[in-house]
Amino acid sequence: MDITHLVAKRSTCLRRHVGAVLVKDKKILATGYNGAPSGLPHCLDVGCLREQLGIPSGERHELCRGLHAEQNAIVQAAYHGVGIQGSTLYCTNHPCIICSKMLINAGIERIVYEEGYADDLARAMLKESGTRVEKFDRKQKAVRRKR
Repeated sequence: MDITHLVAKRSTCLRRHVGAVLVKDKKILATGYNGAPSGLPHCLDVGCLREQLGIPSGERHELCRGLHAEQNAIVQAAYHGVGIQGSTLYCTNHPCIICSKMLINAGIERIVYEEGYADDLARAMLKESGTRVEKFDRKQKAVRRKR
C-alpha cells in the first residue's frame, strides 16, 4: 500500500490524489494515478471542471478531465501488452462504479483499498461478481476482508 501512496503523488487532480497498483505473483504489473489523458492540459493547469460546475464527489464521473487511477492502471497494462487477469489491485481508495465494472471485466480477482468511497452500487456489483474486496488498515498494516 505504501507504493500506491507514492504513485498517488503523481496525481494532477485538485480534489483527490489516488494511486493504484496492479500486482500478480508479487510482481508489479502496472500503476496508475488520477489525471488527464496524455498530452492534454491537467486540472492543475486549467482548473477543475467539476469544481467549476459544482458537481459533488461521487456523482457524474463523466464530467471530469481526468481518468481514475484504476482506469489508468488498466490502460497502462493494455498499452504495454501486460495481462492483468487474475491480479490484485491495490488502491488508495475504493473504486467507483465505473472503475468497478472495468475491474470486473478485466478479470481482477482481488481489490485491496485503504479509504472508503460512497458508492453502494460499486460495492454491490463487486460482491455479486465474486471479486474479493478487502480494506487495508494502515494502523495495523493488515487487510480485513469485506463481506
